[in-house]
Amino acid sequence: MFGGLTGFTQAKGDAKGTDWGEQMLNTVASQTIRHLFTKSESVEVAVRCFPSSKLLQGSIDSFKMSGNGLLIRKDFAIEEMSFETDAVSIDFSSVLSGKLQLKQATQAIAKVILSEEGINRSFGAELVQKRLMNLELPQLAELSGGQPVSFTDIQVELLPENRLKLMANADLNDGEPVPMNMTVSIGIEKRRRVSFQNPQVELEMVPESQRDMSRTLSMALVDILDNMIDLDRFDLDGVKMRLNRLETEGKTLVFSGYAEIERIPSTG
Repeated sequence: MFGGLTGFTQAKGDAKGTDWGEQMLNTVASQTIRHLFTKSESVEVAVRCFPSSKLLQGSIDSFKMSGNGLLIRKDFAIEEMSFETDAVSIDFSSVLSGKLQLKQATQAIAKVILSEEGINRSFGAELVQKRLMNLELPQLAELSGGQPVSFTDIQVELLPENRLKLMANADLNDGEPVPMNMTVSIGIEKRRRVSFQNPQVELEMVPESQRDMSRTLSMALVDILDNMIDLDRFDLDGVKMRLNRLETEGKTLVFSGYAEIERIPSTG
């Protein structure tokens, strides 16, 4: 088998013969990466392996991936995602069987771009909804008469300088939702959690009879969100994301950091 592969290299000539490994890896890697997502508009993979004979030992020089219009776990939309590794050790036999498996863990520089539309869509995901609906919070028990509280109709508008406008309603099970309107700063904590800081509650559009409730409920919602968006809860199996920076750019939220890849996950 190895003789056949190296023969293919020689037959193609020096100029083109060294890229057989890259072509094989690009094909296998593209198929593998696509399966990580529920949906993808485009996924491009570029693998460098020179000379190609290094592939026989499972050694490649670099691995780059970029994707657009990605959907993870059916509900979490990603506008763009890219990552790039340095040298990687892979199981060559897995490539021949049409799969991609790592021999050892690796790290990749990563960048993720979320759109405002995609962020708002994610608030309807089951994983998020269960942290927002029918909550029995001690700090809200007096307002709700001991009844569970639900936060609904959450909408986010991205603002410059890492701020966002947050609008929502609170259902106290009394038939009259309480509107909330605020701006908050967002940052990174412990390289994995998106934090919500410095909330500024806006009450101008809230009926006067509900303003005290709206202020209290707004602060409660910020506390919930501040403890909810932890990347460890959204990681693909075998991949951990760590953040160095986030930045609002127009109608997008851009994250940059790195990924710790123990193995290529089988599904997203």
